[in-house]
Amino acid sequence: MTAKTQDGKEVYKAEKNYHPQATTCRDQKMMYGAQWKTQNVRDTSLQPLEVKAETFEIQLPEGVRTVDVTVTLTYEINTPDNKIEIHKMTKTVSLDR
Repeated sequence: MTAKTQDGKEVYKAEKNYHPQATTCRDQKMMYGAQWKTQNVRDTSLQPLEVKAETFEIQLPEGVRTVDVTVTLTYEINTPDNKIEIHKMTKTVSLDR
């Protein structure tokens, strides 16, 4: 997610990653490595047909009242360099009513 002022200056950038966890599918323990280390699993994946709400707080510079916010949803295949853009949305957000 990025936020840019009306003249194109980037004032905010954030990235959120969601990953499926490697489990045995029998319990909530994550298993990995040659030693079979285990720990509790916190699922951070996006589930099908489930709404996921996120909140981002943007600290705007002095005098800036309007920004263009762009949110991009991408799917990463194997490596961070191999991404497919699924959806992109841009909206102008203003503090003025």
